[in-house]
Amino acid sequence: MRLIIFVLIAFIFHMTFGVDPNNFKKCEQSSFCRRCRKIAPGNSKFALVPGSMNTYSNAITVDLINKDTQHLYVVKLEALVNNSYRLIIDEKTPLRPRYKVTHALVAEPQPENINIEKEDQNEVVLTSGYNKAVIVADPFRIDFYENNVLAVSANAKGLMNFEHLRKKSFNPDENVVENADDVSETEKGPVATPQEDDPGAWEENFNSHHDSKPHGPEAVALDFSFPEAEALFGIPEHADSFILKSTSGTEPYRLYNLDVFEYLIDSKMALYGSVPVLYAHGPQCTAGVLWLNAAETWVDINTAERNVVSSIVSFVSGSRKADPQSAHFMSETGIIDTFIMLGPSPMDAFKQYASLTGTAPLPQMFALAYHQCRWNYNDAADVESVVTKFDEFDIPMDAMWLDIEYTDGKKYFTWNSYKFPEPLEMIKNLTDLGRHLVIIIDPHIKRDNNYFFHKHCTDEGYYVKTKEGKDYEGWCWPGAASYPDFFRKDVRDYYAQQYMLENFSTTTIDVMLWNDMNEPSVFNGPEVTMPKDLLHENDWEHRNLHNLYGHMHIMATFEGLLNRDPKQRPFILTRSHYAGSQRFAAIWTGDNLADWGHLQHSIKMCLSEAVAGFSFCGADVGGFFGNPTPELFGRWYQTGAFLPFFRSHSHIDTARREPWLYPEATRLIIRDAIRKRYSYLPLWYTMFYEHELNGGPVIRPLLAHYPKDTNSFTVDNQFLLQNRLMVRPVMEQGVSKVSVLFPAIDDKKTSDLWYDADDYQKYDQAGSQTIPVNDYKIPVYQRGGTIVPKKERIRRAATLMKNDPYTLIVALDRDGKAEGTLYLDDEKTFDYRQGKFIYINYKFDGRKLYNEFINRPKYVSKSWIERVVIAGLTKAPKSATITVDGLTQELKVQPKEHAYVVRKPGVAINKDFEITLSF
Repeated sequence: MRLIIFVLIAFIFHMTFGVDPNNFKKCEQSSFCRRCRKIAPGNSKFALVPGSMNTYSNAITVDLINKDTQHLYVVKLEALVNNSYRLIIDEKTPLRPRYKVTHALVAEPQPENINIEKEDQNEVVLTSGYNKAVIVADPFRIDFYENNVLAVSANAKGLMNFEHLRKKSFNPDENVVENADDVSETEKGPVATPQEDDPGAWEENFNSHHDSKPHGPEAVALDFSFPEAEALFGIPEHADSFILKSTSGTEPYRLYNLDVFEYLIDSKMALYGSVPVLYAHGPQCTAGVLWLNAAETWVDINTAERNVVSSIVSFVSGSRKADPQSAHFMSETGIIDTFIMLGPSPMDAFKQYASLTGTAPLPQMFALAYHQCRWNYNDAADVESVVTKFDEFDIPMDAMWLDIEYTDGKKYFTWNSYKFPEPLEMIKNLTDLGRHLVIIIDPHIKRDNNYFFHKHCTDEGYYVKTKEGKDYEGWCWPGAASYPDFFRKDVRDYYAQQYMLENFSTTTIDVMLWNDMNEPSVFNGPEVTMPKDLLHENDWEHRNLHNLYGHMHIMATFEGLLNRDPKQRPFILTRSHYAGSQRFAAIWTGDNLADWGHLQHSIKMCLSEAVAGFSFCGADVGGFFGNPTPELFGRWYQTGAFLPFFRSHSHIDTARREPWLYPEATRLIIRDAIRKRYSYLPLWYTMFYEHELNGGPVIRPLLAHYPKDTNSFTVDNQFLLQNRLMVRPVMEQGVSKVSVLFPAIDDKKTSDLWYDADDYQKYDQAGSQTIPVNDYKIPVYQRGGTIVPKKERIRRAATLMKNDPYTLIVALDRDGKAEGTLYLDDEKTFDYRQGKFIYINYKFDGRKLYNEFINRPKYVSKSWIERVVIAGLTKAPKSATITVDGLTQELKVQPKEHAYVVRKPGVAINKDFEITLSF
């Protein structure tokens, strides 16, 4: 009974009230953040040790000393391909090894050769390609140049901190180290540091929770200045603007994966994911920094604060900026392991990051379509009813989702046999219609001795341990729960085996997965997560690797789905994520609210995630909490239709909100938005293939392609799909017009041509324009010079559209030309990695449209081209002809609003052709 009461109280607390910021730390309540933030700029205590440098083909190492403590460190600076460097700083002789992040990088970075141009007691200058790194000896600083432009300066403000590991027996009153024989020579003598004076250095309390901190203070920190930057962005996940705000006088941005429901918008609070990559952009160049540390991290952003050494930096760089924008990364533990990415363009920097952490694999086509979810669909009959209603109202839908109530008492890999007596039959009914089922499996494991998974984890010692070595017990949806230690390979293997059909026989190979609550969420834990002094494999404390826990969870799930069916591409949705998690799962923005502010932040947050590797991002359409008005609901569908992951989801206490439960006018608006999404699925599929190919984000901020237009830097209510479409959803209540920025290409305010995707009206002036909107209008514009593939025969599911014909939308630039790609394959398996795909570049040269196969087709498709729409012609074509296999025939050309339609080319998608216009 006590268990039931506790779970009930936890449920009510967790889901009835909005977020209470007092349940989460502020910097001043976090001992290491407090210490790092107190360091005064301009007085760095670190310096290189003369004569200690070693040179290798792509790197140097050199000793570094803390002049106050005389403690030694080792600096390693490596040159990497793709205009990048890696900087690693660690203790030279630590008392014990310090944690180094693994599993985040996609592979070992590729080295680039270096040349030492200068080496003396004051500085070392090394070059690689067009890049240069200047290492200043005292005070320690590294300046990174891209083609003679100073892009990044590390420790220019002198805020570096590296708290060496020490014995707890230090007595600050005597200012000596006891048991001196147990420590290195450099630690003997006076080593009093600010760490010992901080009351949270060796143990710390927050609310009712105690952190034992057995290893004491061990924080690391480093500042980065960006002399050419006018805007900093990145370090998701936060419900804030795309461009980072100054934290001077306020809280830093926090990176610490937490379960925060009904989160605040315009806030620097930590949320579910932590991706420690930051970009600095200015009209001349873009650079990036990846801070590879999985411990709790805070980041100060300075956009206008005077830098003690800024005048020196400005003089060296030739920059006119007196106060370079800067970022100060502060982590509780670990080492300094950071990558400097030198761009120089925004897209260069994004791809440099992708080369380090990987790209999202091409998803199945159904995953890019519309998903229907709720906590919870009650039973199999409820699922069948919802599916039938989608067909009755002729609304496409590809996936039904089941939340935690489908299980037997919150025991994962089981079913509630009363509500879902025949799950295989229910799954077959979906797949027969071309649809999929997605089920949730969270990492908290119910402590029930009759539950096979718990019993095996207990017997084998698979759970995360307390500092006393016992299985950790926390509280989550099942009540008492324990958490598998996914950092152990044997635990990941066991977990992955549960997805095999011989073990989870009530599923099929087409059932996909949703991993939630994997921050991990612990209702009775400090800040609703695990205590930091829990132990993982090799006795690593949880504090070292917290932000990686969800990453390891989805890595095991991905492996399980691959083992279940090696040919089929897995689909996984995760809430918790870290750098590199994009290789395994899509993400969404968590427990948002049904209000206009949260709708607006869905774009801001997904843009920040996209430049940090997570293109496959979306938000709960309609808001997870609350009941959206008809207007808000319709506008949210219109916005969600142009974000990569498109799912409606809602809380168990909200009113049912399937589209047909709203007034007919709203239902028709929703249907129209979903159908628009399906018409663009060929474009989405092509974009995700090209993302896997080259690392370019699928959705992009305007500055990605308009880096010189300073007006575009802060725009986060519109975005680009590659460089083909620009979307400005209507996200304000009761408006009949919106402002759209048409960005400038250059300093002369030249504009691309843009065409309204609905009627092909042309816009040719840079700057903001007022656009009228009605209930159905989604302001979407195709850039002149591009070709966009579409499919306009809408069916009940994307899987049934595979062989349908294509429409090509050709939008001409100022020279009357255009080009664009189309990618297709079997939409499901990994056969495309063996060359079984068709990849085409279409070109229009002013009179003629033709195709060029980027690869010769090794995939057989039944699709063909049924229509070509050309926007931007200055003359009306009189006729058209198509030539295929040496044969030429006439085609009809008809005007359509501000464009012309070439009807029924009828050419197979895997055939070469030419369509020639006659004027």
